[in-house]
Amino acid sequence: MTFEVTGSILAFVVVLMALGFLGSFVAGLLGIGGAIVMIPLLLYVPPFLAVGKLGVKTAAGITMVQVLVAGVSGTLAHRRHRAVDPDLGLVGGLAMASGTFLGATLSRYADEWWLLLVFALMVTAAAALMVVPVEVLIPPSDSGFLQPERYSRGLTALVTGGVGVAAGLVGAGGAFLVVPFLLVVVRVPMRVTIGSSLAIVSLSAATGVVGKLVTGQIVYGPALAVAAAAIPGAQLGAAVSRRVAPVRLKLALAIVIVIIGLRVWIDVLGGARPS
Repeated sequence: MTFEVTGSILAFVVVLMALGFLGSFVAGLLGIGGAIVMIPLLLYVPPFLAVGKLGVKTAAGITMVQVLVAGVSGTLAHRRHRAVDPDLGLVGGLAMASGTFLGATLSRYADEWWLLLVFALMVTAAAALMVVPVEVLIPPSDSGFLQPERYSRGLTALVTGGVGVAAGLVGAGGAFLVVPFLLVVVRVPMRVTIGSSLAIVSLSAATGVVGKLVTGQIVYGPALAVAAAAIPGAQLGAAVSRRVAPVRLKLALAIVIVIIGLRVWIDVLGGARPS
């Protein structure tokens, strides 16, 4: 099942646009790529409102488009503040793009339950990173971090490529995993990591979109509706985030991740298929 409209087409489109706006608002507010929020919203909200249903693969394809739009916008914003390292973005971006294309292509042949399992594991990893913050795992001083020209290209490619395969399978951007891995494993400073990770995710999302397009996993109408609403949603979320205390943002993100994780694991362990 690609997608099914159970109510009026107009109601279905309006709900998709509302979800695109809401998911991107949360993404901009909490500083995440958006897929970790968008996939569950697309899977569970339309059936709950009795306007339609989306399969796991369809939701993943739509979300990959949304991640691409958000990633490019964020990269341009950080580039203006010189927070994007070109070499790191290129090496990591090409490696993650290759992994994402592979994962996106293979997802065409994977059972939807396995795709849901991969997403559940990614959400669990994100939840673990909330419990043990990245700043606890890295040295208190920046003195241990390598200079841009000394970043390990091999290690960068290995980390981003691995995340890319999982991200391509489920349609996620993977930024919520790329950031801590670049900090802890590759030892890139925080400011450079945040800006460069968006450039990396943008490249990977572009190939992910191509991979899902050539395998027929992107439905143009729903994807366009979600992407159109994602732009103002992300901008509003980012604007609001500057007015909210970081500790409250982190608490909100933790609550969102835990709720999503529990809901997805219920389906995985119960053998359910939302489609």
